[in-house]
Amino acid sequence: MDVNIGAVFPQTEIGHDAGGVRAYAEAIAALGYSHVLAYDHVLGADTNVHRDWRGPYDLDSSFHEPFVLFGFLAGFTSLEVVTGILIGPQRQTALVAKQAAAVDVFTGGKLRLGLGIGWNAVEYEALGKDFSNRGRRLEEQIALLRRLFTEPSVTFEGSYERVTGAGLCPMPLQRPIPIWVGASSLPALRRAGRLADGWFPQAIPNHGLEEAMEAVRAGAEEAGRDASSLGMEGRLNAGTGPDELAKQLERWRAAGATHLSINTMGAGLHGPDAHIAAITAAAEVVLSKKDPAGR
Repeated sequence: MDVNIGAVFPQTEIGHDAGGVRAYAEAIAALGYSHVLAYDHVLGADTNVHRDWRGPYDLDSSFHEPFVLFGFLAGFTSLEVVTGILIGPQRQTALVAKQAAAVDVFTGGKLRLGLGIGWNAVEYEALGKDFSNRGRRLEEQIALLRRLFTEPSVTFEGSYERVTGAGLCPMPLQRPIPIWVGASSLPALRRAGRLADGWFPQAIPNHGLEEAMEAVRAGAEEAGRDASSLGMEGRLNAGTGPDELAKQLERWRAAGATHLSINTMGAGLHGPDAHIAAITAAAEVVLSKKDPAGR
């Protein structure tokens, strides 16, 4: 199979106009991209209060809430929608399951639920969740989510989660919704191998990806799973120019990526029109280079 190529929704740069968001989504669908992927943050830190702040986003960084965004997009596109990633452990698991199931229904079974542990302790505090044990809680969340996605009535008691004879209605169309994991640290990479349907590497080919893939493979083998069955989604940086973009595509394809997303954020673009122009130019490179061998 060839690589599925989507676009990273430019959260911090697209602006707040619903018409502009719609125009962007309609453009990527018309161009032939397969999916749209959205990053997640609930709150931004005020650097006047958090004087030692080193995070990439702050109080002035705009983020549309992914599930609400995807519900909006479902009204006028048939794109696959992907959280890449949603910060699971700072949320109530049952509520994540409810929201994900609703999006899956309204998109016709086209949600891919990417989860990760995040890095922003300020958000965790505001949402009333423990930052220190977020990795362990994510593992339990994944187990519970899969049961909620597939069983009408669930009774579950873990170290952090408890459900007694309750379930979702409506249930999702996908049973279960695919759960992918964002991973960069060794524990997260091994977790992806043990538990996920696919993963989002933070490394790139020839610069750490190979070592990350080996860690995922080790985690899969530990759980008796076939690592080759896991999906892998990388990023292509649209700001590098067409020649480098084509090289990135081939490197990821050679590494075995099943999915890729064109990222236009961070290239000095602002507003939907600029991002539409960038993804249009990128489409001429990446969507014209479908693998003729069908790999």
